[in-house]
Amino acid sequence: MESTKIEVRVSNLDCEHDAAKIERGLEGFAGLVGLKVYPKSAKVVLTFNPDQTNPGALKQKLETLGFPPQKGMEMAEQPKPWKNPKVLTAFASGVLLLVGWLIGLAGAPALISTIIFIAAILIGGYYFGREAIEELIFERRIGIELLMSVAAVVASVMGETLEGAMLVFLYSISEAAEGYTEEKTRAAIKALMNLAPKVALVRRNGREQEIPVEELVVGDVFIVMPGQSVATDGVVLVGSSSVNQAPVTGESVPVEKQVGDPVFAGSINGEGALEIRATKTFADNTIARIITMVEEAQEKKGKSQRFIERFGVRYSPIVLLVGILIALVPPLFFGANWVMWITRATVFIVAAAPCALVISIPITLVASLGTAARNGVLIKGGVYVEELAKVKVVAMDKTGTLTRGEPEVTDIILIHQDPDQLANSKQEFLAVAAGIERRSGHPLAQAIVRYVEAQGIQPIELTEFRSMTGAGASACLDGRTIYVGSPDLFHSKLGVSLEHEWGDINRLQGEGKTVVLLGDEQAPWGMIAIRDNIRPNAQKAIDALHAAGIDKVVMLTGDNERTAQAIAKELGIDEVYADLKPEDKAIKVRELTSRYGHVAMVGDGVNDAPALAEATVGVAMGAAGTDVALETADVALMADDLEKLAYALRLAKRNQSVVNQNLALSAIVISVLIIGAVGGWFTLPIAVLAHEISEFVVIGNGLRMLRS
Repeated sequence: MESTKIEVRVSNLDCEHDAAKIERGLEGFAGLVGLKVYPKSAKVVLTFNPDQTNPGALKQKLETLGFPPQKGMEMAEQPKPWKNPKVLTAFASGVLLLVGWLIGLAGAPALISTIIFIAAILIGGYYFGREAIEELIFERRIGIELLMSVAAVVASVMGETLEGAMLVFLYSISEAAEGYTEEKTRAAIKALMNLAPKVALVRRNGREQEIPVEELVVGDVFIVMPGQSVATDGVVLVGSSSVNQAPVTGESVPVEKQVGDPVFAGSINGEGALEIRATKTFADNTIARIITMVEEAQEKKGKSQRFIERFGVRYSPIVLLVGILIALVPPLFFGANWVMWITRATVFIVAAAPCALVISIPITLVASLGTAARNGVLIKGGVYVEELAKVKVVAMDKTGTLTRGEPEVTDIILIHQDPDQLANSKQEFLAVAAGIERRSGHPLAQAIVRYVEAQGIQPIELTEFRSMTGAGASACLDGRTIYVGSPDLFHSKLGVSLEHEWGDINRLQGEGKTVVLLGDEQAPWGMIAIRDNIRPNAQKAIDALHAAGIDKVVMLTGDNERTAQAIAKELGIDEVYADLKPEDKAIKVRELTSRYGHVAMVGDGVNDAPALAEATVGVAMGAAGTDVALETADVALMADDLEKLAYALRLAKRNQSVVNQNLALSAIVISVLIIGAVGGWFTLPIAVLAHEISEFVVIGNGLRMLRS
């Protein structure tokens, strides 16, 4: 039998240590064939053989390990502080520390204070001390928890139980706060999860009933009343309304939805009731896909984060070794005072612990990824946030990116008015043009037909339609052959003189428009100009890219040089490469990368796949509802809004700035503390306090990325 996969949200999963504990606990579990733990999302993905085990048994095992599963896919919340064991033990440690200190001040025997301080150390250090031992035994790693534990034990052995208790109390507070910090970084994911309603009003067997959204199946018809959220992806069957897609795509303006239009889960219905046929189950809809991809992205570490983690793995054992040398070398070889140098070594171990350094990058990246998703930008991992911050050149496709991707009629010019013509008015001219073009499947022909229908003009019936590949088409009207096509068709193939028309033709083509002539073998009767119109905010987006620090915006297009140059001039694009095939675009991106270093390529994620793959960062436009675009791009802009790329670039640069601030602060604090510890200027409480304050400052600074 095939294996089955389930996703389980659990409580108490806050860090890599918790993830390692789950992996150890489930190792060798009968029937379990695959396990993936997502500590940033408090989620466990289990793949199992249904013949050997079942979801209930797996969930029971997770609960036994101390990670109780949540109902459905709800994200676990941290317990209230007064119900959190880590907070309670830290609080108890603090109370005992205070009591011991007050008793000492009151003149009680030192033994009583010492016993109370030792109790404070044992209670406050229970959780991080256990983590230190488990990490050392099972993972063969010396971590920050072990450094702190060693420092507390040595301080106590040296008779400095007050200092040891203070160290344990302060560090246990930071450990207890870790879960609440992680919960804060999950705010963006929770906001996405809360977009879709919990129930849907479904019409089944001729009657309406409310069911949990998880029970929706493809083909179900559900009803969305004004002001309600859409339960899952679907297509409008009945009704029309404006729908606010901002929660999904980041678009600021509601989109009008008619019969046949797609709608996304989590978007908010406006003024009209809609009946929608579900095209995706709840587990597979756009919101669910976004959540899954953001969670996976948060687990993918950036280059700097991987470097810091590798550094931390090597650094902590070195700190412990140097601490031992500081304690032993001066007394053994230089006759120095044992107590003084062991004390300095203990302070050094605490001072040099890389807590703030290790946490500075991941917390910032996780916050940035969640914030981007909440604003309609899906970034596939920390590495792409880092790469976006370095991008200096943005290359983009023209059709569908800078333009709408749908040709539109822009100009109608009538020429050679003659009583013998069959079209002496604009209405007649358009009726004839549509009569021929409606038989053609060419995008330009369809643009003419749409325009004529929008004018309320009825196309004239023609006979003997014939397509002329690469040139145009012809048909018969009242025994005469009528032609529609390019200027070259009339000039070169039909031998018609266009002496008087070339002025208008060149002017329109210079504006980036395609010119279509309509007439007979004697002369053209008029011309129609068509253009794939520029997106309304394209100019603003290009300006925003330059303002975000982009040196060059480059357009890559398969269109002709004249059209490309006209659009580039209108938008202020720096470089243009026209007449390109898809494989040519990839070559150009490679050339740009070799010249400028870091290049982002923007396309639709399908036709531009080779170029997207070649770029430092591939960006897909309008990815909402498009599986291929979501899968192929490094960054997916959920809406057809190029300004979101400028937002992503600004966010990435801000992220890098915050990371650099955190790294600099951490390095400075550690350096100062190390010098002060070795020089004997700092006591253990001062080192601990400075250490923990710097950690909270770094966390607070990183969480600033949660702001849009």
